[in-house]
Amino acid sequence: MFTYIAPCHFGLESVCKREILDLGCEISRVEDGRVYFTGDEEAGILANLSLRTAERVLLQVGEFTALSYEELFEHTKALPWEAYLPRDARFWVAKASSVRSALFSPSDIQSLMKKAMVERLKQAYHLTVFPESGAAYPLRVSLLKDRVSVGLDISGESLHKRGYRKLVSKAPITETLAAALLDLTPWHKDRILVDPFCGSGTFCIEAALKAAGAAPGLHRSFSGENWPHLFPQEAWQRWREDLAAQADFSVKPDIQGYDIDESIIRAARENARLAGVESMIHFQARDVKNLSHSKKYGFLITNPPYGERLEDKEALPALYGSLGERFRALEDWSAYVISPYEGVERAFGRKADKNRKIYNGMMKTYFYEFRGPKPPLALSRTRERDVSEADRVRATKG
Repeated sequence: MFTYIAPCHFGLESVCKREILDLGCEISRVEDGRVYFTGDEEAGILANLSLRTAERVLLQVGEFTALSYEELFEHTKALPWEAYLPRDARFWVAKASSVRSALFSPSDIQSLMKKAMVERLKQAYHLTVFPESGAAYPLRVSLLKDRVSVGLDISGESLHKRGYRKLVSKAPITETLAAALLDLTPWHKDRILVDPFCGSGTFCIEAALKAAGAAPGLHRSFSGENWPHLFPQEAWQRWREDLAAQADFSVKPDIQGYDIDESIIRAARENARLAGVESMIHFQARDVKNLSHSKKYGFLITNPPYGERLEDKEALPALYGSLGERFRALEDWSAYVISPYEGVERAFGRKADKNRKIYNGMMKTYFYEFRGPKPPLALSRTRERDVSEADRVRATKG
């Protein structure tokens, strides 16, 4: 059994925790921006392929307290590196972070820990020079209140890099953040979803992947795939095949993405095509002033422009005013808006039912929830019956 660490967005740990529990793993603890869980080697593979809201997955090598660089060196050297790193491994501390700790220089932490690892491996492999010609083993180190957590980065590139978003728009939202925010809403595949500022299509595409039950990591590679002594290659292949078979891209959710810029809409369509969900989303060039929908009980979920330039900032009151006006015209809808703009509630003409502070990259934003009424029970049951019947037909065909 291994201990794994799943870094995630601050404030969204509960969403990541729920995902990990759904995989059948046991949570050992939760910290700000990190969820620790336990499982075998296949749990690490499944987490990388399946998690929508984690930034990456780390295999914890060790944890200790260090109040001085001497303690950091000795404790690092005491870890059983030979159990993780083969003699030709290419290894380095890719990132070190320190919060409220006596040791606060990332570059010093990185270089000292590399030296300690080398010393340990020299003794273990009876080598004086390491070729470092084999697979890459990046490490990530976190210091919180002098407690040092050391993990091998199984993911490599961040898990938000699903492989489908080749074209991006201004002020993009990452795939992992979009997926986490979707999970904070009651939206599911038989409810309407509209993003009136869809940009490169991230909210819509993540919603479609969720509706299809498609694992987000199927079309990318991971550094851990090159560590067969820890994560067998046949297990990676088996899980890829199993998860691919579980996805159903024939579902037809009502997901719509709009943007005023036709070129951005073309980019969103291309991203959806690369994700395999092009047929599940309707993209169209449309000004937010023209937003309307004939059906009730839908969801607006969006990341509106932030107004990075002065002239754009001046246009924000009118832009958000139009969004609020069109939302009020949508009968019994709910709206979920992530934005740093302070006039969101004023534009919507009501106080949000809830708002959360969320960091989109380094930018502090708020996720505003304007909740509408739930659909009548009869309507909900009809939709559930329709979905269940569709699932039964697909199962019969399978």
